[in-house]
Amino acid sequence: MATVFKIIPTVQQYDWGKIGKTSKVAQFATSSKLPGFEIDEAAPYAELWMGTHPKSPSLVQSSNVVLSDYLADHPELIGRAVADKFDAGNGNLPFLFKVLSIHKALSIQSHPDKTTAEKLHAEHPDIYKDPNHKPEMALAITTFKALCGFRPLPDIAAVLESTPELRALIPASAVEQFLSAAKSSTPQGAQEKDALKQLFSALMNADISDVKKQLDAIIRRYRAGETKEGEDGDLVKLVMKLNDQFPGDIGIFCAFVLNYVTLHPGEAIFLGAGEPHAYISGECIECMANSDNVIRAGLTPKLRDISALVSGLTYIAGPPSKHVVHTRNFSPSSKASGDVSPKLYDPPIPEFSVVQTKVSPRRNEFHRAIRGPSVVVVTDGNGQITWGEDTLEVMELALGDVFFIGANTDIKLDNTGATEFVVYRAFVEAD
Repeated sequence: MATVFKIIPTVQQYDWGKIGKTSKVAQFATSSKLPGFEIDEAAPYAELWMGTHPKSPSLVQSSNVVLSDYLADHPELIGRAVADKFDAGNGNLPFLFKVLSIHKALSIQSHPDKTTAEKLHAEHPDIYKDPNHKPEMALAITTFKALCGFRPLPDIAAVLESTPELRALIPASAVEQFLSAAKSSTPQGAQEKDALKQLFSALMNADISDVKKQLDAIIRRYRAGETKEGEDGDLVKLVMKLNDQFPGDIGIFCAFVLNYVTLHPGEAIFLGAGEPHAYISGECIECMANSDNVIRAGLTPKLRDISALVSGLTYIAGPPSKHVVHTRNFSPSSKASGDVSPKLYDPPIPEFSVVQTKVSPRRNEFHRAIRGPSVVVVTDGNGQITWGEDTLEVMELALGDVFFIGANTDIKLDNTGATEFVVYRAFVEAD
């Protein structure tokens, strides 16, 4: 039994994906010779799924066996501690690994906590497909733009003052309650959270005819160049872009109350349960708990569940830095000859961490044995992976290849090409 082997990921073609070969998802699928895959230059390619989620599970390349079935038959690849802690004896990994290629904004959404996920799945299994929570991390591989979490209350108050079209959609009592709470000099407490909830609930439940009326007014004003003092130029451009993509949609107004961030390659954000967000454009590595539960409320043709979204948010406001995932060295072996130590992205949840490894030409990096399973994708260059104790084994790797590493396996990554060799490794340990 090999402890390292290639797996076949799956491609998702949602309408927000990048088109044809402009999509890294399509590029990776083509380069790795994904069985049966051919690029349609008119079609969107949105996500590459790597894992065991039953909606679209990966296969073991050598046998076409479903990855979860193979891992259930070989539990040592997951490791006893991980299997016990995350109930992974059935071969299901506790995380789902993805590549996203975004041309058009994703929906205004949040993900439920475990208790809420179980309730929603029991009540609406056709909509909420599993009972698991879905904390997630987005790690930029190109310039990446997103809305994430509520802005600090004083920032939202300033927007209310400078944007009459937004203020017109919210009852005066909710506005006044919020403005009073935003002026508080104490840390955000129950009163401030309640004021934010009342404001956001009123906005999301505004009459659709009023929404369209105020959107028409603000777009006319922006197109005429009539911005008011305090209105941010990037936010103006975003509102106009979202209106082009989703004309008349209430989700456009969320841009005024959520943080708008730009991530450069290598930067990452984490979004826990109950935090509103929407990815706007760019490409990223995404890792999450093994779930596909999404509560949507705007910027989407799919089902909107405004009640579930509004009731399930944390209403914790703060600057974008609140969501940033800071890296540290992964602690490779001292035998490594790489120029840059692998970076560990370790968000505050137990289901997953991600390591970014960049290897220059004619260099190598060692990864310590991890006490749990890993899924790895090659995002740049060509290389080799070497493993084994009594007998060394070698596997060639190219752009787009996806492979599995079993628990307790030391590996070495060698760059065999003329350009940088880059891989992202998602893994889980029980401690």
